[in-house]
Amino acid sequence: MVGLGVRLNEVASLRRVDPKGEPDLIAAAKICELAGADQITVSLGDARGPLADHDVRLLGEVLRGGLGIEMPPTDDAMAVVGCLPCRSVCLVPEDPGHTTSGGGLDVVKHQTRLSDVADGLRELGVKVCLLVDAVPAQVDAAVAVQADRVRLNTRPYAMADEREVGAEIEAFVTAAARALREGLVFDAAGGLTARNLAPVAAIPGLNMVHVGHGLVARALFVGLEAAVGELLDALTTHAA
Repeated sequence: MVGLGVRLNEVASLRRVDPKGEPDLIAAAKICELAGADQITVSLGDARGPLADHDVRLLGEVLRGGLGIEMPPTDDAMAVVGCLPCRSVCLVPEDPGHTTSGGGLDVVKHQTRLSDVADGLRELGVKVCLLVDAVPAQVDAAVAVQADRVRLNTRPYAMADEREVGAEIEAFVTAAARALREGLVFDAAGGLTARNLAPVAAIPGLNMVHVGHGLVARALFVGLEAAVGELLDALTTHAA
């Protein structure tokens, strides 16, 4: 069964505009977990926005399935993550002022720096994931960094028009096959919703999909529990 990770920084963004601190980020995380989400993820560093360190600590304490953290490979983010409860970190590009990353890391170009960061995370007992575009050369570089897994960027697929969708899925399948051949676990993330999840969910070997903005946007209309349920139904129906 393909797992579901949900990213909740957008909930914290909504909380920022309310003087009473609503909606409650911790309650939102528990609703998603109880609805069947396998992992709750939040972002540190440049993509953090209104998220506070105490939010992350409390999430680490209350979640059954553990907390996933996204962060850029910066010294500041490394200093923070060393004090927080997490089992896995996904390294993502620096993206000042934004809540999501548009593309993957250029591991080929920054392999030395990323190797150093990955080594530091492993010393903390943290598993290392890299967000990369669905390009075989980037997957090969992730292997050289000794990542535990890769998170393949599906945003180009999600943003493609009808004429481009087939080529984007083919590129993803090729990169996924390379990851599996090299012994890497692979996830998918970027622009995914219950409506466009089917072709990605059907790719053999997929470990987990991660949904953030698409989940919170849908929850505005149907609620968090139902929004998580729709994603799980799509995974159950279409997973390979």
